[in-house]
Amino acid sequence: MAAAIHHHHHLLLFPPRLLPGHPQPPRLRIPSRMTRPPLRAAAAAAAPTDAALQEFRRWVSSHGADAGGGVATPAAVPEGGLGLVAARDLPRGEVLAEVPKKLWMDADAVAASDLGGAVGGAELRPWVAVALLLLREAARGADSPWAPYLAILPRQTDSTIFWSEEELLEIQGTQLLSTTMGVKEYVQSEFESVEAEIISENRELFPGTVTFDDFLWAFGILRSRVFAELRGDKLALIPFADLVNHSDDITSKESSWEIKGKGLFGRDVVFSLRTPVNVKSGEQIYIQYDLDKSNAELALDYGFTESNSSRDAYTLTLEISESDPFYDDKLDIAELNGMGETAYFDIVLGESLPPQMLPYLRLLCIGGTDAFLLEALFRNAVWGHLELPVSQDNEEAICQVIRNACKSALGAYHTTVEEDEEMLGSENLQPRLQIAVEVRAGEKKVLQQIDDIFKQREEELGGLEYYQERRLKDIGLVGDNGEIIFWET
Repeated sequence: MAAAIHHHHHLLLFPPRLLPGHPQPPRLRIPSRMTRPPLRAAAAAAAPTDAALQEFRRWVSSHGADAGGGVATPAAVPEGGLGLVAARDLPRGEVLAEVPKKLWMDADAVAASDLGGAVGGAELRPWVAVALLLLREAARGADSPWAPYLAILPRQTDSTIFWSEEELLEIQGTQLLSTTMGVKEYVQSEFESVEAEIISENRELFPGTVTFDDFLWAFGILRSRVFAELRGDKLALIPFADLVNHSDDITSKESSWEIKGKGLFGRDVVFSLRTPVNVKSGEQIYIQYDLDKSNAELALDYGFTESNSSRDAYTLTLEISESDPFYDDKLDIAELNGMGETAYFDIVLGESLPPQMLPYLRLLCIGGTDAFLLEALFRNAVWGHLELPVSQDNEEAICQVIRNACKSALGAYHTTVEEDEEMLGSENLQPRLQIAVEVRAGEKKVLQQIDDIFKQREEELGGLEYYQERRLKDIGLVGDNGEIIFWET
């Protein structure tokens, strides 16, 4: 499961100069989404020892976290790591776990621990505080109340944050690579800060050396195990429940869990996990982690991808250039229409362009004889004009900007889609190589789709109706067939 610590790092492309008379081209940054066999476990690591697993089961049961009946058993699963296996036939909606609040690793647990005093006034991000709790409790060893849980956690997952330099070469040119590097830089800066302010100042709490790799491990555990909706201040690790793995066969948007009150007056808070489908005895129980995540996000958060085109996507980032002579006017128009200096558009394989993308692109490329549309007189109506082609020059400019950017992005990969498809057709690809190949193939397909859309648009430029023709029609000076209407004196 994944902590939602979204820190997107974007590839910045500077397209060639536009046609004479146009302002400096908008800066086009291209960040992404992406594919893999179904049913990959979140934790791609060697399973813990039988003794550790038995001790964990006892710990879970002693706290009543297994819903009192042991209907779901933690076990090693074929795809690697641990999962939850049905101890009997389970109907849809059956409660699998009711994990009491005292077992959660969250901000309240940090405050109640001996770490609480050390971090109390530090105003740490919630994930940083819980990451430090993980490291502190790991340092306590058998004395930690979470010792049986910590003993079964993997040392790493197949998330790209744990890949070697050699493995990262396989995603060269991808948005996933730049996002991964950006995330690691972010975690590094947070580590340097807490290392100086908290870890080195509280050696009694952290008696051994705490390295960046240790901190990255804690970040990766949170990113891969926290349920998607438990974000921000609500961030919490839920032992036992977090063993449930993901399957793309589960397509229901309905949540598989809830936080509810139990006991006298509902004062005892528990995390209740249910099975979203019927499960036969001895089969693994799965849920859907997040229908909206792209393959790039799945690879970064959990270390798996899906063979599903709706997971293949590319995030196009458009930006009004500060060097644009009409920067202030364009920014004002963008903000009036709920957008800003930078806009992000997720383009999914097989789906049409996001509706706001073309108007925003036209705004970025406006210049020359079209600049009158930026005047205050048009301020409230201009977005309506931008929803349709403005002029042939403007429409040609947006095609050129996007196609140049796509060409540049496609040139950064070291393989072709055909080579990727051939690799995917071979048997027994290593899990990380499978992720890499599916991610880069997915990105390239989406980039090619974007390029095809704008190539077709370029071919239709002569047949489009532009602002001036629409305006002349509105005031009755052009007929429906485009002929000029005039009166003889």
